[in-house]
Amino acid sequence: MNKQDWITQLSLVEHIEGGYFSESHRSAEQMPTKREGGDRNILTSIYYLLTDDRSVDHLHKNKSDIMHYFQAGSAITYILVDLEGKLSRVKLGLNLAHGEVPQLLVPGGYWKAAVLEAGEYGLLGEAVAPGFDYRDMEIAEAANIQAQFPSLWNDLSPYVRIR
Repeated sequence: MNKQDWITQLSLVEHIEGGYFSESHRSAEQMPTKREGGDRNILTSIYYLLTDDRSVDHLHKNKSDIMHYFQAGSAITYILVDLEGKLSRVKLGLNLAHGEVPQLLVPGGYWKAAVLEAGEYGLLGEAVAPGFDYRDMEIAEAANIQAQFPSLWNDLSPYVRIR
């Protein structure tokens, strides 16, 4: 399959972070939270696709933990900044002999970006708990990231979406 086959077969649409997505599950059961808007679905899941022409998942953070699962195509590199401001990179893929991992947990509150560095596409799945809600996501703004992480700006700037 090629990228257009995946987009068509999974009914993917452009995502505001970059790439393409479609929601594959949203649990009917909800749980109380102290977040804006209160209750959240217990779990949500999506397909997420980066392509050679939409290769960057721009820097953002979520309040919920997100588990990322590699599914097909080329490996995807994650750029993470933890709660202490430490930068790390993890390659999500199936080539374990070259240090890739097939799944990656990104805890709530971490800044993250992802990039498809080679190939036509990389497909993954994401499970979010408590479930995804746009009120729980923050997309990075250049001035804020540069002020918060001045020593990391050169590493992070390629992944900050210019609005």
